[in-house]
Amino acid sequence: MPKRTSTSRNIPTKPVERDTIPPGTDVPDSGLFFNRELSWLDFNNRVLQLAEDATVPLMERVKFCAIYARNLDEFFMIRVARMHEQVRNRVARLVPDGATPGETLDKLHDRILEQGQRHNDCFERQLRPALADKGLRILSMAELDADARAQVEQRFREQIFPVLTPLAIGLGRHFPYISNLSLSLAVLLRDPETETENVARVKVPKELLPRFVPLKGGTTFIPLEEIIAHHLNALFPGMEVLDRGLFRVTRDADFTVSEDAEDLLVAVQTELRQRRFGDVIRLEVQAGMNPKMLEPLMEALALEPRQLYEEQGLLDYTDLMSVVSTPGFAELRDPPWTPVTQPRLKAESDSGEVSTVMSAMRRGDLLVHHPYESFATSVERFVTEAVEDPDVLAIKQTVYRTSDKSPLVPALIRATERGKQAVCMVELKARFDERTNIQWALALEEAGVHVVYGIPGLKTHAKAILIVRREGERVRHYVHVGTGNYNSKTARLYTDLGLFTTDPEIGADVADLFNFLTGFARPKSFRKLLVAPINMREGLLEQIRRTIAEHSAERPARIQMKMNALVDPAMIRALYDASRAGVKVDLNVRGICCLRPNVPGVSENIRVVSTLGRFLEHSRIYLFERSGGTRCYIGSADLMPRNLDHRVEALTPVEEPQLLSLVKDLLDRGLSDNTHAWVLETDGMWKRRTLEGEKRWAQGELMERAVRMAQASSGRPLS
Repeated sequence: MPKRTSTSRNIPTKPVERDTIPPGTDVPDSGLFFNRELSWLDFNNRVLQLAEDATVPLMERVKFCAIYARNLDEFFMIRVARMHEQVRNRVARLVPDGATPGETLDKLHDRILEQGQRHNDCFERQLRPALADKGLRILSMAELDADARAQVEQRFREQIFPVLTPLAIGLGRHFPYISNLSLSLAVLLRDPETETENVARVKVPKELLPRFVPLKGGTTFIPLEEIIAHHLNALFPGMEVLDRGLFRVTRDADFTVSEDAEDLLVAVQTELRQRRFGDVIRLEVQAGMNPKMLEPLMEALALEPRQLYEEQGLLDYTDLMSVVSTPGFAELRDPPWTPVTQPRLKAESDSGEVSTVMSAMRRGDLLVHHPYESFATSVERFVTEAVEDPDVLAIKQTVYRTSDKSPLVPALIRATERGKQAVCMVELKARFDERTNIQWALALEEAGVHVVYGIPGLKTHAKAILIVRREGERVRHYVHVGTGNYNSKTARLYTDLGLFTTDPEIGADVADLFNFLTGFARPKSFRKLLVAPINMREGLLEQIRRTIAEHSAERPARIQMKMNALVDPAMIRALYDASRAGVKVDLNVRGICCLRPNVPGVSENIRVVSTLGRFLEHSRIYLFERSGGTRCYIGSADLMPRNLDHRVEALTPVEEPQLLSLVKDLLDRGLSDNTHAWVLETDGMWKRRTLEGEKRWAQGELMERAVRMAQASSGRPLS
């Protein structure tokens, strides 16, 4: 595919200073590391490949098309914004691969344009025609018949026209504020009386109206911008509309709260108000936009050429999610999946007594795997039962991301009303969930729940629930430590693990963790947990060192890890050390991977795969198999500097042999997948596995296993 350039026009821009590397800078061994940002683009490219995959159900392909666009938006708002800030401040920050921010931005621009062409082609040439063949059409105004045009005319007069506000650009007028991720029409106008030409902006109000406007029957849609563009004469009476073009801006949405903030809630609220005025990082325009409209935009927004992205077809594919949710068309979707109840959490125990989550925990540790096993009948039930239990004295929980309708947070309010101590650690700095978390925090405080907002310099990303229950003359700690958020919506879409345990040492560790979060306690060590930023980094490095020490030809050791991202240079070097010692290292990394596998003498014993698919792979597992025994941790942390050094994270050991075997099984299934898996090559290319021999699809196998186990526990015959 030929490389596309952003524009061939002479656009006035700010001068850009090239990054320079100061004398004496320690340049890292770039040959051992991949660039973090380019590796992220490779991940999003794998998402795009699922949209292009003809074996994936059609409506799911449309969904992946939207997910690709949404991922890219967030990438620009945070990561690309940060690099532009470094360039503006002349920060020649070298990443492990040896690239400066400016060099990385140039490479990103070229690759994103190439992927954008494929993304547009995928929708326009494959998905849109295929949807039309199945009776779901997205049409332009020119494709409408007379009846449909009449519907659109009425809709425009009654619903669309009243909320439109054209704004002039130029002629001494203040350039209008353009909100983040908003869609707009630039309009070139000519005044017949003065023969002057001017530019105006019309916002496409997709926050108020459907982006894809349905006609009668609900299976034919017209893009909102198409309707507005067709009726521009109604917005500019007496003017001649010469041209028009769609554009969209992306702003810097990152912010940092000072460690010296006196009131974290007020500080986050202030930063949220400022976020909407962040610098423009990206300008997307329809290909071929008239220079008379494009140049004023580029100049007013003070953009460089590498911040301009010309797009064929639609802008903002994220709104395709509304088309995906169109009722019906079951044959175009994945078969429905209903999570099963974990067999040990059935309503009745073997003795005939009613079983609770806590009574099941007293009989032994539990491991629940979402979304194969139900979040509602495990985690949510755990908390709601604790609220109703008169012997429960306290309930403590962390909240990083939760859903608007989550029953967990209201359960803490009910616990307070019943006289229990309820504590909620709400992370106000959870990116893009800040407003939701502030609303929950204020509601909890008003109800009397002890709310803690975390530590200004650290995000609290750990996933933990602690139930303190009176049992005779003593109390017992009931603990849940998970890999995913306490969010009932994402628990149906993300693969996550959760350990339920009454282990006294883990319970004491989680109690210490909450004391660390709520008070001035600063434990220097933990009994079994690995907690960042206190002992997690050194704890994982020690596990790697012990695995190396115990490896031999007669008794080979093995390391298996599953995570979302592998970035941390020290961890990567430790894994290189393991490979040099002959230890087999198998990594399942969903997203970013900066480790370079199969380098002779360095990483020839390291295999890296990435599995994507129907569910978002989200669990983090660190397993060290050696002659002295297997050590396994699950939890919230990826191997990134931010997780290990700048967040509160928790990893818990999984120790019971039966649970260990379940973890090993799911790791092996992911590594053996040949349906939705990619293998990382030494040159940085991700090669998709092709079906050879028996089909292996890890997610499908785990769904089947969950059903079999549920049927076996209920006594029903296996299908």
